[in-house]
Amino acid sequence: MDNCKVTTLSNGVKIVSEFIPYLKSFSLGFWFNIGARDENLKNNGISHFIEHMLFKGTKSRSAKQISDEIESYGGYLNAFTSKEHTCYYGRGLSDNFKKTFVVLSDMIQNPLFKDSHIKKEAGVVIDELKDIDDNPEELIFDKFEESVFSGHTLSYPIIGTEKNILSYNSSTLHQFHKATYRLDNLMIAVSGAIPHEEAVALAEKYFTSKKTTSNQKRKNFVKQTVSNEIIEKEIQQVHSIIGRTTYGFNDLRRHKLKVLSTLLGDGSSSRLFQEVREKLGMTYQINTFLNSYEDVSVFGVYFSTNEKQTDKVNEIVNREFNKLRTTEIKSKELNRVKEYIKGNTLMSLENTTNRMIRLANSIYHYGKVVPIEDILNKIDAVTVEDVLKLSKEVLNESTLSKIVICSKDNSIKKAA
Repeated sequence: MDNCKVTTLSNGVKIVSEFIPYLKSFSLGFWFNIGARDENLKNNGISHFIEHMLFKGTKSRSAKQISDEIESYGGYLNAFTSKEHTCYYGRGLSDNFKKTFVVLSDMIQNPLFKDSHIKKEAGVVIDELKDIDDNPEELIFDKFEESVFSGHTLSYPIIGTEKNILSYNSSTLHQFHKATYRLDNLMIAVSGAIPHEEAVALAEKYFTSKKTTSNQKRKNFVKQTVSNEIIEKEIQQVHSIIGRTTYGFNDLRRHKLKVLSTLLGDGSSSRLFQEVREKLGMTYQINTFLNSYEDVSVFGVYFSTNEKQTDKVNEIVNREFNKLRTTEIKSKELNRVKEYIKGNTLMSLENTTNRMIRLANSIYHYGKVVPIEDILNKIDAVTVEDVLKLSKEVLNESTLSKIVICSKDNSIKKAA
C-alpha cells in the first residue's frame, strides 16, 4: 500500500496516514490505547468521562471556541470511547487540516478539568446512562458482556456507574489523564488529501514533550463463562441474546467466524431473517453480532418479539444452529455470503472516517496497515468445511449463554 505510511517520533507518537489525492477533504483521529478494560471498579467510566471533559475547554480555548473554530470552516469534531480505545476525530476540507490538528492537539494535552464543569457534565453523562437503561435494545448488549466477561475488566460498561460518575473531581481526572494520555500511547491516523509529511511535521511541532513509558499491560481474557440471566423492566417486548465469547482480532479464525455470523444473521438474505421474519413475521429485528477485541470476541444472536412468540423464535434459532452444526452449507450460499461481506467492506471505504478508523485498528491489532486485498482474500479462502467445523464449536448449545429482558409479569420468568 504505497499510499499508506507510518512514522514513529522519538517521543513515541505514531502517525499513520493514507494519502487520497483525488479528495478535497480529510478525516483525522487522535487515538489513545485506553478504554473501559483498563479501568477498575472504583474508576470504571473515567475514560468515557474524560472524553466528554476534553470538549469543555483548555487553557487557551473555551468549549465554544473549540466548536466555533472547527464549525466556522464547515468542519466537524467528535469523539468516542470503546472498551479498548478513546478516539478524538475531526473532518474537514484539506485547506483546514492544520486548524483541526491544532485544536485537537490542544484539547488532548491541555484540559482544564474545572470542578464546576465536571459537576455539570456529570449530570449530562448520568442522563446518557439513564437513556441506555431505558433502552432495552442497547442495555441488553452491556448486560450480556457483563455476564460473559464476568470476573474480567471487559465486563465493565463503557459509561461506568452513577456512583463513579458522581465521584470524579479535578484531581482524579488530571491523575488518570497524566497516566494514560502519554505520547507513547498516542496514535494519529489520517485519511484523505493530506501528505504524510504534513501530518508528521505538525505532530513534531505540537507534541514536544519527552517520551514517558508505562509498564501497564492488559490482562488477557481466558475464562469462558456460561450463564443465563433474566432482567425485569417495564417493557412490552421480550429482548433476548444467545451467544458466547470466541476468537478475537489476534486469531485468524475470526475471518471464518465473520462468514458464519453473516450467513446466520446479517442482512435480509440471512437464514434467521428469512426463517423468523420473512416466513413467519414473528419479529421486527433479529440479527447476529460480532463485537471484537484484541484477544476475544463476543458472538451472538439478538432478537426482540412478544411474549407469546418468544419460545417459538428460540426454537427456530436453535434449529438453525443445529442445521449448521450437522449439515454442510451449499457452495452457492457460501459464495453469496462472501460477496455480501466483500461488497459491504469495500463500500464502507468510500467514507474517509471509516478509512481512518481502519488504519488505526490495523496498526493496533496487526502492527501494520493490512492491505484491504488481504482481508478480502481471507474471506474468499473460507471453505464449506471451515463453516461446518466452526459451527460445531461455536454453536455448541452447552457453551452458549442467554440473557433476556422482559416485563415483571412475564411467563418466561415463571417458566425459568
